[in-house]
Amino acid sequence: MLTEQDYKNGQVILIDKPLQWTSFQVVNKVRWLIKKHFGIKKIKVGHAGTLDPLASGLLIICTGKFTKKIQEFQGQKKEYTGTIMLGATTPSYDLETEIDETYPIDHITENLIKDTIPNFIGEIEQYPPVFSALKKDGKRLYEYAREGESVTVNPRKINILDFEITRAHLPKIDFRVVCSKGTYIRSLAHDFGKALNSGAHLTELRRTKIGDFSVEKASTIASFEDQLHVKIETT
Repeated sequence: MLTEQDYKNGQVILIDKPLQWTSFQVVNKVRWLIKKHFGIKKIKVGHAGTLDPLASGLLIICTGKFTKKIQEFQGQKKEYTGTIMLGATTPSYDLETEIDETYPIDHITENLIKDTIPNFIGEIEQYPPVFSALKKDGKRLYEYAREGESVTVNPRKINILDFEITRAHLPKIDFRVVCSKGTYIRSLAHDFGKALNSGAHLTELRRTKIGDFSVEKASTIASFEDQLHVKIETT
């Protein structure tokens, strides 16, 4: 069983983040559990890549000296699965905000979808959502957006290694994507809708892999807590 010193020396903890939790809340919960069960006042804990509250899936948590590895993990490729709703857009590009415009989808066929996919594979330019935590002039973009202020957002180069439609049941399409650091899947959904001469927004998102780490090996917050209980009871 892992000891207090093991966590201080450094551990990588894989957590399957639930919906509605922020990544920061998961970090705080893991830190609190470790401190509580070992009776310690302080331990470094951080995560390697934010997941939005409306997304679930793999969150890499680093403790102790392994917090120095966070940037290394953040730079690794990531895999996501999710669902895109065609025919409507939202200001946040997902379900955080209400639908603002609707578009026709009668012209969209499976062949059109397949023909459009290659345009989104490789190195592409992407505009981050205005509802994002990126900072401009010391203020987060979502703060400007919520205050109704318009702000210029510069595009960034990203790399889409793989993008496939796993199921098409219009107006919904399910997808799997493998991408570089800095990719916004919400923006990918929005841009994909535009490329189909329609509109789209993200309705579901799950991160399944970061580098060689898979969500299949991840613990829920409850099961991580149970592991700590077992450790305390048997030492």
